[in-house]
Amino acid sequence: MVDRNYIERIADINDRLGINSQFLFGPRQTGKSSLIRNQVSDVRLYFDLLDSRARRRLERNPGELREEIRARGISDGIIVIDEVQLVPELLNEVHILMESTDIRFLLTGSSARKLKDSSANLLGGRAWMNTLHGLVYPEIRNLDYSLEHIFETGLLPSSYLNRNHSESILSSYVDLYVSEEIQKKAEVRRLEPFMRFLEIAAASNTEQLNYTNIASDAGISRDTVRGWYGILADTLMGFELLAFKDTKKRKAIGVSKFYFFDVGVARTIAEERVPLENEGAFGKFLEAYIAGELKAYLDYRHRRERLCYWRSTSGFEVDFVVGREVAIEVKATRHITERDMKGLLALKEEGIFSKFIIVCREDVPRLLDNGILVLPFEMFLERLWNDEIL
Repeated sequence: MVDRNYIERIADINDRLGINSQFLFGPRQTGKSSLIRNQVSDVRLYFDLLDSRARRRLERNPGELREEIRARGISDGIIVIDEVQLVPELLNEVHILMESTDIRFLLTGSSARKLKDSSANLLGGRAWMNTLHGLVYPEIRNLDYSLEHIFETGLLPSSYLNRNHSESILSSYVDLYVSEEIQKKAEVRRLEPFMRFLEIAAASNTEQLNYTNIASDAGISRDTVRGWYGILADTLMGFELLAFKDTKKRKAIGVSKFYFFDVGVARTIAEERVPLENEGAFGKFLEAYIAGELKAYLDYRHRRERLCYWRSTSGFEVDFVVGREVAIEVKATRHITERDMKGLLALKEEGIFSKFIIVCREDVPRLLDNGILVLPFEMFLERLWNDEIL
């Protein structure tokens, strides 16, 4: 049954399910279950592994999956297994059924960590890999859209659509992440140091990774910091942004950055308030928001270009480079000056990229004499999702 309050999503899982099985990964509460209910019409059977009774039954005997499907006489259509990483042994049964029937499986998860650690059967490349992100620009541009709204609520559907209750929703989300992904699964031995690390990591959102400084601030080892960032990435709490290092005239540094998947979640973990327009943190939040849109676009369009950033050893920096085509700088200012272009102009001298864009809060677009395109952030997002940037 289609939910009348459902926001139509950009992600399209139904089309590919017509020919193949697929994994659908995404952070908790990004709307995977709603997406399935509203897009997929030929679901013959649904296994929810968050249901403790169903999970325990299949943990004891994964073969019951195949037995139940056979008993019901199902040999085609779609079967959903929600949060499949909770019982990774089921993937062996799924593989057998894919070989012997015309069933297509939709396998959802909010963490790839347990699948990695258990050396789970990932179906030999026979299932598509898809990712569901939080809400993106084309989905919300007509829904009380503003940067202040996004910075306050983040882009989880439940929080964005309930602005008056977003603080409690986000706080509950963080508590659930810690209890379900970290504490219950014994990912760390002691929770208190991890919570200190998590708060410091969220406060360092968009910044270069400095394991030594974070280790000192959190009172843990450098190797522990590295490992815990790995947990954040594997549980889809964020992603690493690699450094682009192929410049010749100016030597590039190789240190990565880390971006939390949702600006509202990161703000809540760091216990920060929504920044005012004239505060430096506003630009940091805007950069984090644009990073999420770029990551979602590349995933949803199944683009192969790598999203990176560039910084020279002499201090020139560009926030995002996509493949070897587009370089993007994000500025929260309402008036771009020459100072805002230094990084792009330095990178332009390398002769690698063909497009140079400043995303900002000016009112109108401008193409400068030096070839840099200045775009208001909403116009940039319109062009991005209309496939006009890449």
